[in-house]
Amino acid sequence: MADGTDGDGCTARDEHVVRVGFALGGDDGCIADARQHAAAFLDQAGEEYGLLITARVRDLTQLVVSELVTNACKYAPGPVLVELGLTAGAVEVAVWDSGPELPTARAADPGRIGGHGLEIVKAVSEGLSVDREAVGKRITARIALTEPSAVTGASGSGPAVTTAPPG
Repeated sequence: MADGTDGDGCTARDEHVVRVGFALGGDDGCIADARQHAAAFLDQAGEEYGLLITARVRDLTQLVVSELVTNACKYAPGPVLVELGLTAGAVEVAVWDSGPELPTARAADPGRIGGHGLEIVKAVSEGLSVDREAVGKRITARIALTEPSAVTGASGSGPAVTTAPPG
């Protein structure tokens, strides 16, 4: 399937329909800029490729972008790279930063102030991976284009976080 189709001429479910990447400087306005880029990407992709991007998907994508970029700006020096991809079944959000520490989602604690970002991303995503890179790390979250019942199943607990060793 070198042509990116699943044999019937249609794009395979995990094959990107469209992808875009952008760099952020890590300054005060970069989180808002990232959310705006995400919204514009989804609007344009929906129009150009005829995909239904619901308000739920748009809001969750902006939330995930906001949480991941916030963490990158807070815990890693230097620039932040964001990549957004759209497949037939999901929006993929990947955020790279130069920080060597791999984050872990903490157990829910309603009394804790702050520190809920990765916990939130894990809860709203159908998949979450943390990958060590030659420099820094890349965190990728997949937001399903379908309703939540198809994403989390009966338990509603969200995905497991996978961590890959350097490649």
